[in-house]
Amino acid sequence: MKGSNKPYAVRHDEQLDDLMEDYRDEQAEAEGEDTQPLRLFKLPLGAVEKRIPKAAMAPQAEGAASRATNAPDGEYFERLEEQGIRLNTAQIKAVRHHNGPLLTLAGAGSGKTSVLVCRTGYLLAVRQAEASSILLMTFSTKAAAEMRERIAQLPGIGGMAAKRIEARTFHSFFLYMLRRNGVREEIFGETIRQHILLKQFMREAGISDSQQPETLLALLSSYKMNLVDPAELPEKSEAERKTKEVLLRYEAWKRENGKLDFDDILLVAYEMLKERPGLLRSLQQRFRYVMVDEFQDTNFLQYELVKMIVEPHRNLMVVGDDDQTIYSFNGARSEFILDFEKTYPGAKVITLDINYRSTSAIVGLGNAIIRHNKKRRDKTLKATKQSETVPQYMTPFNTNDEAVRALRYIQQEVAEDRRTYGDFAILYRANSNNRAIIEQLLEQDVPFVEFGDGKLLYEQRIVRPVIDHMRLALYRRDFEAMESVLPTLYIAREKGMTFIRQQDALRAKKGPLIHLLSWPELKEFQKEKVKERLLLIKSLVAMKPVDAIVQLRRSFYDNYLETAEKQNVTQHKEMLVEMLDELETSAGRFDTLEAFLGFIDDMLEKSGEHARQKHEDNGNYVTLMTIHRSKGLEFPVVLLLGASEGSLPHSSSLDPERMKDSQLHLQGAVAQLGDDALEEERRLAYVAVTRAKEELVISSPAQYRRKKTAVSRFLLAAFGSAETAKTAAKEFKRGGALSGVRVAPSSMSGGVRAAQEGRKETVAAWLCKRPGCKAWMRVTTAEDAARSTKACPLCGKPMEKGTREVPAG
Repeated sequence: MKGSNKPYAVRHDEQLDDLMEDYRDEQAEAEGEDTQPLRLFKLPLGAVEKRIPKAAMAPQAEGAASRATNAPDGEYFERLEEQGIRLNTAQIKAVRHHNGPLLTLAGAGSGKTSVLVCRTGYLLAVRQAEASSILLMTFSTKAAAEMRERIAQLPGIGGMAAKRIEARTFHSFFLYMLRRNGVREEIFGETIRQHILLKQFMREAGISDSQQPETLLALLSSYKMNLVDPAELPEKSEAERKTKEVLLRYEAWKRENGKLDFDDILLVAYEMLKERPGLLRSLQQRFRYVMVDEFQDTNFLQYELVKMIVEPHRNLMVVGDDDQTIYSFNGARSEFILDFEKTYPGAKVITLDINYRSTSAIVGLGNAIIRHNKKRRDKTLKATKQSETVPQYMTPFNTNDEAVRALRYIQQEVAEDRRTYGDFAILYRANSNNRAIIEQLLEQDVPFVEFGDGKLLYEQRIVRPVIDHMRLALYRRDFEAMESVLPTLYIAREKGMTFIRQQDALRAKKGPLIHLLSWPELKEFQKEKVKERLLLIKSLVAMKPVDAIVQLRRSFYDNYLETAEKQNVTQHKEMLVEMLDELETSAGRFDTLEAFLGFIDDMLEKSGEHARQKHEDNGNYVTLMTIHRSKGLEFPVVLLLGASEGSLPHSSSLDPERMKDSQLHLQGAVAQLGDDALEEERRLAYVAVTRAKEELVISSPAQYRRKKTAVSRFLLAAFGSAETAKTAAKEFKRGGALSGVRVAPSSMSGGVRAAQEGRKETVAAWLCKRPGCKAWMRVTTAEDAARSTKACPLCGKPMEKGTREVPAG
């Protein structure tokens, strides 16, 4: 960071009191006081070790030419260096590899693309390999094009040779093979068309409102990528039978209409190579050198295809990082890297452990996080960039407060000409985590691009019916809201609205929904449900928005979505719950339905205006994306939001056994249960941290989805032992309102001992006087003791000074 002069707390155990002062900003402005400056800290709240982890600095590079003195290939490396390509010792070893299997462990920011490009050039210029004998597999068309372009610029190669190299994605390569061997089916790859077709089959099967087409497609893809026939899908329940029926109809429709989807490309290619040994042999003979980029993202089917092609000569070079295996939901499996030598006995392993992207403190934090994973290759990255700036932390009250603080940080940096908006990336665990920050960006008219579905929370299909019930409470003749509500009464939209409009044209009602009571097609029990719903909608008028949402969910909506069943939880249902919980968090800021709905309408209008702008044209915009989406990218400044228990690690990983769809029980599949699921979440945290080049800010809200939560165990483990992190997480979960958050784990142990011995002490404390609120905070500084009032961190009401009895320690 350029000229940073961020304020830091002197003592870490005073962090909470300092942070809580920021919660008074809005109230302070109303009273005409100056607001407190944004406070960021060098340690996460609850850190045991006060030493900031920093990576060791890599030795000063001498240059490839000097290390290759008198070697037969020295001229090649000298010419690379003349072009500005300076390789370190490990990179040169990987580039020089000729025959046999090679696993290149490429840590974050370690120059893996340069190694792949230079090794290709080495095979051509030094080993005199035919360009057409090289197959370079990537996971994106952009990566393949970039590699071809860079290869063409290498010394002694040229554009013609680069064009003859097969640098393609898996799908592109095998589709080309299929086309050359008579497969003429049209590619059915448009997601919208796939969803429309599936929705039709879902409606006919009666599951259109309980599932989403993308969920079913993901399930189908998982089976195919693990070489399991969709006909083998389970049928233990009615829901499973209907799901299987829909997916088999989808497969049959493709066959009847001459279509292949992207998964089919690989599956048909695999079957063709199995059935036609001559074709397989021709590929094996042609491609003498096979390289695979991003090997950690490979699924079972892709791995099998690669193994088939390299079987005779085993000239396979794979480049990847097991610490960045974060796509298990797409079938990626880290054991392909972990067990590489078992599959290819005698394989060489070269580790690229020098990070050229980030500062030593950012690399050091990444090392401190990922080292707690047990199923990984042992490696510790070194850094090449020194900086006085270290990762910074904040502990906002909740996600709304987090968004305000994050944007304030960005605006301060831009206003003081230290940064532009284009320097910032905001990362989060899931798309449901971006609601608050997007609202802040829209309200402040800050340019941003969100790399997701582009929809606000309030536009989501699952959320709209809840909002529309509230709309009907205020505006009973809102026909659009009425149409949204009908499916929750198990009434077809079109037929129901046709009857309501016909009857209302004959005799208008203040609340046209009541016409359903005279509809002959409805049975008596259905009419009773309509009466109950009408009464419920009427009762919402006097409620606060958050209470209205809670009431709607308890009364019928959770049951309608089948999310109330604790024994049949799935990843999909967990996502629905998260969306509704986030809606409650948003609604908690408003006292009336009118105010909340007015805010929603304002956000929808601003979102529409924002969508019509073209921020991409100038590049000066804040980037928003999930951690998954950010892999492979880098940014000058990264703000990681939601580094709290339940968010990162995600709640589904904390109790994965209850997720009925988290384990497919497929042949060769890896169970994503228990420690496996948590280790993948830790890898996500590692990927997020290592996207930052110069600055990193990590936010851990003390409240998540209206429940008290802890700083992520991944951060706590990085600043103490893993066991301490687990203990701290438990303390956060069961501790009293933020009092557990207040105490660092190092002092917790003394408090626990004191409690066991029965020793107590009385301390000065702030106590919330609101009935039902049990929040309290220690008075720890003279400045704090001099105050006359303080805002409660949970409910926002005034606190008063008093005393509190606590375990001595």
